[in-house]
Amino acid sequence: MRGPRPTLEREIAFWRVGGGVVAGVDEAGRGPLAGPVVAAAVVFPPHIKPIRGLRDSKMLPPAKRARLALVVRARALAIGVGAASVREIDRLNIRRASILAMRRALSRLGLEPALVLVDGLPCPELGRPHDAIVDGDACCHSIAAASVIAKTVRDRLMELLGARHPLYAWGSNKGYGTPDHLAALAAFGFTSHHRKSFAPVVQLELAVEDGRGRERASTALYRLLPPFLVPSETPPRAAYSECPPPRVPPAAPGTPRTS
Repeated sequence: MRGPRPTLEREIAFWRVGGGVVAGVDEAGRGPLAGPVVAAAVVFPPHIKPIRGLRDSKMLPPAKRARLALVVRARALAIGVGAASVREIDRLNIRRASILAMRRALSRLGLEPALVLVDGLPCPELGRPHDAIVDGDACCHSIAAASVIAKTVRDRLMELLGARHPLYAWGSNKGYGTPDHLAALAAFGFTSHHRKSFAPVVQLELAVEDGRGRERASTALYRLLPPFLVPSETPPRAAYSECPPPRVPPAAPGTPRTS
């Protein structure tokens, strides 16, 4: 697989001076329009050998990511997983909610790491000393392992939510703003699992609060879609009455499917 291989360079340097336990921390789900943000903290035994094939979770196909998650769980000394809810994301903002999920993940390790390695920029709100590594999930073994755990846990949560809200295709898009998800938002509105502080959902919510109904917001959302996913007419006002909601318009015959 192409791309940089995460190494144990940071961890080994710390272990060699008798530094103790190292935890890698990463999150998944900062960008989606729906669902929680999930973080994981992973601690490996000192002087462990690198896990073959481990990469930043975003670079891995789902099947390989799931297999690597099992390997990480088998070889890790401790794993903690934490999440921040949609309500917390809307109240705190996504950055602070992500750090809250990281704090919860660290608190569930069952041990106190001597060194915490975090992907990205420094996080003062983390409340403990840490080393922040830009692109840490691509170059640091412990962070890459945490990214795999966080991603697989969140994907499973979205699949479970998707079974309860099948119109939004969360089982496949995992809550991200894909064309099928935007089309469903335009046609059916938002759910309690949508992040109302995120732009496309904000547009819809403001239109409803403004008394203009979903029709006005749907027009704005349809502008974000590829032409072949936009119906020939704006959804009629009757679509937002007590009648059953309309189905998402199917793609035109012969048009490639977008997911």
